[in-house]
Amino acid sequence: MILVFKHFFYKNYVGLSLWPFIILKNPSLREDEVLINHEKIHLVQQAELLILPFYFFYFTEYLIRIIWYLDTYKAYQNISFEREAYIHEHNLDYIKSRRPLSFIKYLWRS
Repeated sequence: MILVFKHFFYKNYVGLSLWPFIILKNPSLREDEVLINHEKIHLVQQAELLILPFYFFYFTEYLIRIIWYLDTYKAYQNISFEREAYIHEHNLDYIKSRRPLSFIKYLWRS
């Protein structure tokens, strides 16, 4: 289910997934297939980790990467869940062929 809340976002962020919702900054983004696919990849990641563990791993990895990079944006870009979603967001069929726990291979690759 896609929801729109324009005051929910920080800086230039325009979408996020909070199981089972995709939340967008404005209604026109519903037409952005790449953004929607990116967020759907996150929904699959959340579901396969049974939701709450996903958030625990996501924020733990984010904190570790902040310490590693000393840069919050670079840390965000290198979270394994984000790397998988960004790399495959243009492949609108990716979810159909995606193997479970595919984000793991992005933990160590740069």
